[in-house]
Amino acid sequence: MSAVRINEIWMSPEAYLEWQLHQEHRYEYLAGEVHMMGGASTEHNRIAGNIFADLHVHLRGKKCEPFMNDMKAHIHDAGDDWFYFPDVMVNCDPAGQHKLYCDTPSLIVEVLSPSTEQTDRREKRLSYERLPSLHTYILVSQEKRELTVFQRKDFTWDKSILTEPQGVLDIPQLEFAISMDAIYARTGL
Repeated sequence: MSAVRINEIWMSPEAYLEWQLHQEHRYEYLAGEVHMMGGASTEHNRIAGNIFADLHVHLRGKKCEPFMNDMKAHIHDAGDDWFYFPDVMVNCDPAGQHKLYCDTPSLIVEVLSPSTEQTDRREKRLSYERLPSLHTYILVSQEKRELTVFQRKDFTWDKSILTEPQGVLDIPQLEFAISMDAIYARTGL
């Protein structure tokens, strides 16, 4: 998915949230600027859906709750606000869950698209790392079986890359594991 800037004047976070409710498309908010999000491919939707479906089943009846695609992640830092639309997000803190956004995601997954890969790897990663609640950020390739996993370790982030065709992604904080086969089901990868 790609993003296109649409506003020439600064918009407050409150005005953005109200405005977004009446839009046909999704728009991300970056410290006053609004950017329209592009559409996603079939493979992108399958991968995100596969991950969400397994998380949904695994977390049913537990404290943590998964969200997909239309729930915004909110970052507030140094007086600025950002609202992104992660492909998949898990929140384990009900106090941080709002009707339109989440302040306290524990896990965020972004499925990489050619037009957004650099943004997901740099801008979004650096923004998401500002969230004290976040313990895992995962980038999922839709071109090949490859996951880039960032996991918080005290005050730093460890990066690992999972490429084994029969590998398993393990998220110990959620007591959750998902195979590469399950992530890439019906994609031809």
